[in-house]
Parts: sequence; C-alpha cells; structure tokens
Amino acid sequence: MDEREFDDFYTASFQKITGQVYAMIGDRDEAQECVQEAFVRAWAHRRKLERAEHPEAWVRTTAYRLAVSRWRRTTRGRRPADRALGARTETAAPSEAHVALVAALKQLPEAQRQALVLHHIADLPVHVVAQETGVPEGTVKARLSRGRAALAALLSDDTGYEKGASRA
Repeated sequence: MDEREFDDFYTASFQKITGQVYAMIGDRDEAQECVQEAFVRAWAHRRKLERAEHPEAWVRTTAYRLAVSRWRRTTRGRRPADRALGARTETAAPSEAHVALVAALKQLPEAQRQALVLHHIADLPVHVVAQETGVPEGTVKARLSRGRAALAALLSDDTGYEKGASRA
C-alpha cells in the first residue's frame, strides 16, 4: 500500500471507524484519539494491511484495544494529566435520540455493546463479528438478541421512545 492508497483508505474510513469506536466506548474525543493512533500504527504495518482481507477491521480492533488500555490506565490512576492537550474543539450537538442511544449502550455489558455496534452500526455480518471478537457465531447471535432486548427496554424506559421507533 503506497502513500496515496493509504491516504484514500484513511479518508474513506476515519469518520466511519471513529463513529463505531465512539459507539463502543461512549467518548468522542477518546475515540478520535484512539482511531488516529490506530491509523499511525496501520501506516507502520501497511504492507500487512495490503494483504489483509479487512483493513478497516484491523484499524477498528486496534483503536478499540487502545481505548480499553487507556481506560484501564486511567482508572488505575497511573496516567498523569495530559498537559499538552489543547482546548476541546466544538462540534455540533448530537440529536436527542443519539444521546439516548449512546447512554443506553453504555449501560449494556461490554460484549453485548461491542456485538451490537459491530453488527448494526458497522454493518458487519454475524460471521465477521464472530471472527473479529474471537467467539462462536452462536455467541454473537445470543449477545445481539440480549443486547437488542436490553436496549429496547432502556430506550423505552429512559426516553419515552416506543419499541422499534428509535433508530440511530
């Protein structure tokens, strides 16, 4: 993969992967940083990515793992405050439905949240979700079923949305 091809890959994938990681971890700034770092690592491994069947999956998995690692460091208090960071940038306010969905996703177990995001937001088929998460397809289907049921209950209780009426 040469520089132009990598630039095209980055341009086509950055926003989509950032949205998916944001849905998994619930923090947009952290998601952007992790996806950016994942692309830096992807550049270093671009020869391997060139042969990979799904380079987006590699970047998404790397970004998610980075986010989990950062979260663990933060919760353990080992990470000093980042003084080099500038002021937060302003972005458009998310819709009420979007906020409700992210809040509901945060309440789900991590495995269910990851399966839901990969299948419904990243539009990956069940067998690809199973490969990416390293679990059998039946497990993915169970997580999807339980996750959808939990989301329906959370969204109908917390937001007043009818079951099936909210789509984000």
